[in-house]
Amino acid sequence: MKYFTLVNLLLLLLLTACGSPIEENMSRQIEEFTATTQSGEKVNLPEDLKGGYWVADFIFTSCETVCPPMTGNMSRLQQQLKEENMDGVELVSFSVDPKQDTKKKLKEFADAYQPDYEQWSFLTGYTFEEVKELSIKSFQSPLSKMEGSNQVAHGTSFYLVTPEGDVIKRYNGTKAAEMDQIISDLKKLM
Repeated sequence: MKYFTLVNLLLLLLLTACGSPIEENMSRQIEEFTATTQSGEKVNLPEDLKGGYWVADFIFTSCETVCPPMTGNMSRLQQQLKEENMDGVELVSFSVDPKQDTKKKLKEFADAYQPDYEQWSFLTGYTFEEVKELSIKSFQSPLSKMEGSNQVAHGTSFYLVTPEGDVIKRYNGTKAAEMDQIISDLKKLM
């Protein structure tokens, strides 16, 4: 009987060791996607970000509700990443209103949050339908234009993406405390 218990314990330890060191709540692959940064550089996802972890969100510059606090939290996350010497983690903010959010408008919006553009990209240069498809297929997040308004209904999550281009975890992007959880999870993964 002791032998049976010992074998089961060893199997359990082996299976636990093969799992993720963090509690994942998603399992999606990033679809191929082409965009332009606030500086006019072309980005091909997930290819251009392969090899490192990245955190993504969806915002737009004329947002009257959740985007300013989300962008403030992404700025906070960038500062925490620097304090923890985790400069290799990229941050990506997709505009959900690409028709209005030109690279110039995105840069003006972003500048207020003092981003390090070497680590944090604000993306545009695609159609609304393309970003809607990316949001739904790769991030399981609905996206729609609000009738009679210039506002866009979108998710408020931040998403952790692996070096292989897999979305593995979603966090509440409107809560500052979630930035600590992202840092904690990244420490376990890196």
